[in-house]
Amino acid sequence: MSEPISYILKIYLARAKTIKIGALGKFKFPRGNYIYVGSARKNLTQRIERHYRRKKKLFWHIDYLLQYARIKKVWVSGIPEERIARIFARKFKILIPGFGSSDKKTRSHLFILKKNQLSTIASLILTPYKKGIE
Repeated sequence: MSEPISYILKIYLARAKTIKIGALGKFKFPRGNYIYVGSARKNLTQRIERHYRRKKKLFWHIDYLLQYARIKKVWVSGIPEERIARIFARKFKILIPGFGSSDKKTRSHLFILKKNQLSTIASLILTPYKKGIE
């Protein structure tokens, strides 16, 4: 695998919740599993560790969701985040257009998963995250 530049968070939201996502507005999130695609050209480990922190300034769209949801798994990849997001957009449901992609050319970086829906794609393009992988 080339140097990791992208990460994918598998997130679980235990209860349906209406959440204000920064300037995007309020959205109803159903209970369930989500996938978020992000990137960090530098300091990938620090970016991922920041997502685990409960107390932080709300800056990125994902920060608003992670106030209520929990990260269950993390993968990293040398594939650019926009390419991963395009692949996922063909396979998974988009809840909020523009989530995590307001500065990108992709429709969204957040996807809703059905049970075991990620396993095939993940095994092809992703590597399980291990702290200090950079």
